[in-house]
Amino acid sequence: RRYPTVEIRAETFNGSTHVPVPSDGAFLKALLFELRHIDDRIFVEHRDTCTRINHSSVYSVRTEGGDLWPVLAFQKSGLIYACLPLVEETLEPRPPLLTVSGLSQGLALLLGIVDYISPSRKNEAEMTAKIGQLRNLLIQACPLGTPLNTNIRSLNSSFDDIQEMPTDENQPAWRSNTYKGKPQVNVCITEKVKCMQYDKRDVVDMWQVYGAVNCKCDIEGSAPNVTLSLNLPTNGPPLQDIVVHHCVTSVDPAMLMSSSAEPLDDSVYNGPYKFPFVPPSDSFNLCYYTSQVPVPPILGCYQFIEEGSQLKITVNLKLHESIKNSFEYCEARIPFFNRGPIAQLEYKVSYGQLDLSREKSLLVWIIGQKFPKSLEVSLTGTVSFGTAGKEHPTDYVCTGNTAYVKLYFRIPDFTLTGCYVDQHSIQIFAPGKPKISASRELISSDYYIWNSKAPAPVVYKTLLD
Repeated sequence: RRYPTVEIRAETFNGSTHVPVPSDGAFLKALLFELRHIDDRIFVEHRDTCTRINHSSVYSVRTEGGDLWPVLAFQKSGLIYACLPLVEETLEPRPPLLTVSGLSQGLALLLGIVDYISPSRKNEAEMTAKIGQLRNLLIQACPLGTPLNTNIRSLNSSFDDIQEMPTDENQPAWRSNTYKGKPQVNVCITEKVKCMQYDKRDVVDMWQVYGAVNCKCDIEGSAPNVTLSLNLPTNGPPLQDIVVHHCVTSVDPAMLMSSSAEPLDDSVYNGPYKFPFVPPSDSFNLCYYTSQVPVPPILGCYQFIEEGSQLKITVNLKLHESIKNSFEYCEARIPFFNRGPIAQLEYKVSYGQLDLSREKSLLVWIIGQKFPKSLEVSLTGTVSFGTAGKEHPTDYVCTGNTAYVKLYFRIPDFTLTGCYVDQHSIQIFAPGKPKISASRELISSDYYIWNSKAPAPVVYKTLLD
């Protein structure tokens, strides 16, 4: 696929030093020569010299008109994938690869094509059919030379399914079609909490909350206007590092200035956070944010001590009193790396049940949907192991007593920041009374509690600094 508009832009950037793109046949021959697929037994100095060792998939391809650079090319499953990205600056001297944004865009597009074609590589007829459809798909994925959608598999291979361009000049490009039916708006706030707990005096526990507000707006009209507000409870931690979707039409600059890289002060913006927008046709994330909450939802302590051929383990978990005690699921997984299968297990749990995985290398402590009234649960046990085999898990970090417990949980209708959507504050400037539903959830993500009897496996900052 060639894009004359892109070639004209390249000529504008480079003027007299511009190297024109040759015909498809000449380009293919030059590329195969550069990749050593032809004349590979002949020494060619500019290609084969030891001073020119290529450490990336970016090549300089010699043509009659000069050297074409940067040509992005790689081989996968017997096929060569290649593209020539536009460099939006002069090529003399050559800019560093990391500064050429077209390279990452071109690589994403090529990987999307690989993902689309590769599953059919063993069926020649199917692969030929897919390659035949590729031109139609590229018209959608990269209509004017700039990749708009690199997920080629998600596109329709038939022109019959492509939406016509909107006839209403007010309809934005991201509304690919117009909805017909009863208006409805669905909003879901999903917060994820990452955590690293060590239970040590000289190591700082770390946790981070990050959220996303997902919307699906089924509303009639070519460009309906919607205003949605996020609210925080009194004394709730402010939202920070807010990134908004491009469909948001305006936003208070103070909202975007709050950064987690700077310490909080009294002047920080704490809402309500208003987002006026013209929604896309499909589900989308209206915004992302982070927040500095004062405590993690579950505090934990994990200890294991090796005594001869046995391990003595102790796990204590405590749900913070400010957290809603109503889980969809909550479990703690205790893996044992670099050891054989668990041969003997004696244990006592104060709450829930303990299961042993089929591979006998993982303990799963199912706490369930509620913590007890004390909000504390504990597990003690003794574990001994058999002979290790290749099928048992290994880890270069978790050697000796360095080990962890990993928590998995989901709390519906709850956010750690307290952030919520007031359904009555959603304004929709469109005919009809819409049905509005709002939900929220808190989900664990990389929630680790490390063995406090072993060295911390990360670079940490001491409290004594």
